[in-house]
Amino acid sequence: MTAELRVEFHCHTIYSKDSLTTVENLLGSCQERGIDRVVVTDHNTTAGARRAKQLDPERVIVGEEIMTEQGELLAAFVQQEIPAGLPAMQAVSRLREQGAFISVSHPFDRLRSGHWAQADLLQIAPWVDAIEIFNARCFPPVYNRQAGAFAGRHRLPGTVGSDAHAAFELGRAVMLLPLFDDAESLRIAMKQVKYDVRSSGPWVRLVSRYAVLYKALRRQSSYRP
Repeated sequence: MTAELRVEFHCHTIYSKDSLTTVENLLGSCQERGIDRVVVTDHNTTAGARRAKQLDPERVIVGEEIMTEQGELLAAFVQQEIPAGLPAMQAVSRLREQGAFISVSHPFDRLRSGHWAQADLLQIAPWVDAIEIFNARCFPPVYNRQAGAFAGRHRLPGTVGSDAHAAFELGRAVMLLPLFDDAESLRIAMKQVKYDVRSSGPWVRLVSRYAVLYKALRRQSSYRP
């Protein structure tokens, strides 16, 4: 293992409602693309991340993307799953109690339901570890620039991620970090973070819409009154 890790901090599996990526395909793609650590951040569940951790314990970090009343949080080194729909500060408190690393997903992307109002983001800013300053699915790019400017003003580190819902998206946005093995050493490693990022473009969101539709049709076809 090299002294510098390629880290994918934001991705999804079939355990998210809008992804069809199996855990096995995600792990295979990470290996092919030289991703040394991957934070699996399914929507409001750690089930996919825990399954991936069983299969590849060195590479996988258990994470979760959590929809709060105010917006979405992005957490790594999650020990206990956080349910959706909590007030943001309550979700942050639960994550801090278990020592998780807390970032904020695509905070200014107004095309997504998980974006944040400025006042709400200011309330949690002192209690989070980072802001997601580049999300490969953010379009137009101004949303990422706004996140980067907010992080800079509040002296918060910036995480980046592909937000991959399909395996081909993995590695579009990665962090290059020194070795770390838990949330506290990640906080230290973030002081030396470097980035390798490319935008995926707006069309990849069609992949998510297809996954939602496909799963809905499967449920409908399997329903027997």
